[in-house]
Amino acid sequence: MRDEYRRAAEVLHSADALLVCAGAGMGVDSGLPDFRGDEGFWRAYPPYARLGLRFVELADPDHFADDPELAWGFYGHRLALYRATRPHAGFDILRAWGETKPGGLAVFTSNVDGQFQRAGFADVAEVHGSIHHLQCLAHCGAGVWPADDVVVDVDTTTMRARPPLPSCPHCGGLARPNILMFGDGDWLGDRSQAQLDAYTAWRRAARSLAVVELGAGLAVPTVRRQAELASAAGGTLVRINPREPQVRHGRGVSLPVGALEALTALDALLNS
Repeated sequence: MRDEYRRAAEVLHSADALLVCAGAGMGVDSGLPDFRGDEGFWRAYPPYARLGLRFVELADPDHFADDPELAWGFYGHRLALYRATRPHAGFDILRAWGETKPGGLAVFTSNVDGQFQRAGFADVAEVHGSIHHLQCLAHCGAGVWPADDVVVDVDTTTMRARPPLPSCPHCGGLARPNILMFGDGDWLGDRSQAQLDAYTAWRRAARSLAVVELGAGLAVPTVRRQAELASAAGGTLVRINPREPQVRHGRGVSLPVGALEALTALDALLNS
């Protein structure tokens, strides 16, 4: 892959602005679980394997009304996990690259874990929302608020949450994460839309754009489509993905490795 690494380094060196498009694979090198397929999910959460519950079944907003202890057991455990996870060194590499670009750096991500903000990124568009923000299940008008003070007590044997469950500060009813779940018609997208509006304005103004896509798969192709759209509109795509690295058009560069490995190697080339 020596030639591909050189091509990718040339793209990054010559670009005036940097767009990072990140999917779930970006967090694997930080130690976050890989939910790819039922087996990967069940390896991360054995209690759900015993119950035969799949990720798509648990990431369902109906559980907050029908079985809130089950719902908050899943999301409460993830909230604690993401808070305790330190972003890997690849985040610092990307941020340092962005600081050298006159057009700056922006992030488009489907991840809800808040890792980019924790790593010091300012301009992040979270297309699926954030686990670090909540909304009222009853739509009482409270809007979206930070989950900074929320702690969920989860029984790790049953993966069920113990009361009291997170509540709305306005009406006292049950709260839920401000995340776009499967089949979710009740998600409040105002916070994410404001981020996306700012991102879109930045992208339209950017010239000579390098698009670095990391860990974005085909199962939910939101990030891949955005990376391809942005690169086709005046940039060059560098796709970093160990499983699905193919690039459909000739202007792109494919690196079939993990995020941290690729970013470390590219940084060494750029600094040599």
